[in-house]
Amino acid sequence: MAKTVYLGMIGDIMHPGYINIINKATEYGDVIIGLFTDKAIANHRRLPYLTWEQRKNVVESIRNVSRVVPQDDWSYVSNLLKYKPDYIIHGDDWQVGPDKYIRDEVFKVMEKLGGEVIEIPYTQNISASGIKQEIDALGVTPQMRLSSLRRLIAAKPIVRILESHNGLTGLIAEHTKVEVNGQEREFDGMWASSLTDSTSKGKPDIEAVDLTTRLHDLNDTLEVTTKPVIFDGDTGGKIEHFGFTVRTLERLGISCVIIEDKVGLKQNSLFGTDAVQTQDTIEGFQAKIRAGKEAQITRDFMIVSRCESLIAGKTVDDALERCHAYVEAGTDGIMIHSKEKSGEDIKEFCLRFREKNAHTPIIVVPTTYNQFTEEELAEWGINVVIYANHMLRSAYPAMVKCAETILYTSRSLEASEQYCMPIKQILNLIPGTKKK
Repeated sequence: MAKTVYLGMIGDIMHPGYINIINKATEYGDVIIGLFTDKAIANHRRLPYLTWEQRKNVVESIRNVSRVVPQDDWSYVSNLLKYKPDYIIHGDDWQVGPDKYIRDEVFKVMEKLGGEVIEIPYTQNISASGIKQEIDALGVTPQMRLSSLRRLIAAKPIVRILESHNGLTGLIAEHTKVEVNGQEREFDGMWASSLTDSTSKGKPDIEAVDLTTRLHDLNDTLEVTTKPVIFDGDTGGKIEHFGFTVRTLERLGISCVIIEDKVGLKQNSLFGTDAVQTQDTIEGFQAKIRAGKEAQITRDFMIVSRCESLIAGKTVDDALERCHAYVEAGTDGIMIHSKEKSGEDIKEFCLRFREKNAHTPIIVVPTTYNQFTEEELAEWGINVVIYANHMLRSAYPAMVKCAETILYTSRSLEASEQYCMPIKQILNLIPGTKKK
């Protein structure tokens, strides 16, 4: 009986390094490729461009690959115990860095199985991450961007979205990363906020800016980013017009639109007790949802219903009645909103909603109840957290301080030292800008 060799692989961007290690593996036996699923990848890196099925088709066609199996964890342990290979092969790059603990696990398991770990020299001067950076610089197709939000929701315990109101904040959402406990953490997408869009123009958030103007500004962000965008659709406008809005957003590659179940002149929900003049009837809002779903062309686009019951001072029971009705009408997700600082009403809603509905995504904007971590929100059954206005709110105080300092000192030296990033750093931030 032929011996088997296990090789873990993402397989999104094939390059000579992959082929080299596959060819080396065939010297020891039949090659089993453990192809990482979106779920395994999502908490450690950005999602691959291709779906698991697409990557599987590519890898299966490579000569010397005997079998492709899913690897659902970043750790190799469960698959090694399941398939009991005689060998596992890996590049020696995991001897240092955040994946060293993975290497240690593998050695322990293979020793228990009586197998062997084969490490080969890492292929120098080429990597999937380097190639990916070059591809990112070229941009992304609207369809690839559009479809990525559903994949993220399916793959991650919670999806984190950051507000963006221009191309610069889009770059921040696109590229900001930190390492936490050996895992790379970043934002998964962007929130095109009606509030921050209008405020950045010095105008009130009253749904007075037409869709064409908002999309013209959003295009600046789309041109320099690749991550999914959730669009703040306010009330969605008249039901007769909502279908056209959906088609327009789809065409641009927007992943999702969120519309709120209130009528009348729009004001921001956190503005005060009179912000929600009148909630739409359940039947009326259901009709708007259906109109949007009938208009959309792709399966990937999402229409999410934002329930204003808690903002309007109504009960959790009222919110649950409405949201279950919205699901029946075909909504792709529920956004539940509240201005209570305790967050107890949101928690109660989510836990009770999940008793009846285990799968419909729940989206929250924890602006007031911001004491809860993403992990805690996920335990309530929440799928997406939107940090809805923090880029604008943090920028304004810094700019005011900078302006005041220039006035106080009659020069820009102190302001530059305290509040301004170096010009060279700005040049490096903007893609395609030549260093000077």
